[in-house]
Amino acid sequence: MHQLNNKLNWFNIFLIVSGGLIILFIIGPLLGMLLHSSPKELFATATENEVKESILRTLVISFVTTIIFGFAAIPFAFLLARRNFIGKKIVTGLIDIPVVIPHSAAGIAVLGVISRNTVLGKTAGIFGLNLVGHPIGIGIAMAFVSLPFLINAARNGFESVPVRLEKAAMNLGASPVKSFFSISLPLASRHIISGFILMFGRGMSEFGAVVIVAYHPMITPVLIYERFTSFGLKYAQPVSVIFIGVCLLFFILLRFISIQKNNHA
Repeated sequence: MHQLNNKLNWFNIFLIVSGGLIILFIIGPLLGMLLHSSPKELFATATENEVKESILRTLVISFVTTIIFGFAAIPFAFLLARRNFIGKKIVTGLIDIPVVIPHSAAGIAVLGVISRNTVLGKTAGIFGLNLVGHPIGIGIAMAFVSLPFLINAARNGFESVPVRLEKAAMNLGASPVKSFFSISLPLASRHIISGFILMFGRGMSEFGAVVIVAYHPMITPVLIYERFTSFGLKYAQPVSVIFIGVCLLFFILLRFISIQKNNHA
């Protein structure tokens, strides 16, 4: 027994040490960046109109994109969770393609759909819009690389809901639509909210696909890159610190709202 306890203690120490190294690996670069940015530099950068506008633009476009595409993603996720059809495995594989391909390639792919000589580009041109270099184009690029996170999270949520509950509701006279909104959606809401948060965060942090579609107007990841290539690390760090701080603030807020909702559910 004593030998077993020693083995367990060594195993616990191994778990703690490995976990500590991973945490250090994650927060080390962030702390280093923060320590190399003085309060004066951060304040001066935070008051720049270009920085404030880029952060607001990034947050708004990512949030609106997440909401708009969510209306289609959630029913699609329910379809994947509850229906079997020919080619389903292929479809589920296709969903993850934007996650695994290089982001610059994702930007080229999006550009090939929204440029002026495409059907979508010509349609937008009728209304006087050029999607390339437009917030709508930025939103499409963000959605392309981030939508799989919402779809997969929502699908997992719907799969966790017992089918018998939906059947019981319909046996009692509820329509499939009512069963979806009264049973499936509420019970899967925790996963769906997590998916929304992941999609919002992924879109907000996207650089590679967006910079292909729109260098201007700049979202914050593009602004950070532009300052780094034009002026060097010293000028890029304060913007990075501020943007990371804003991202953390929003994630903490959204997670808090999610936890509160689950506690009241």
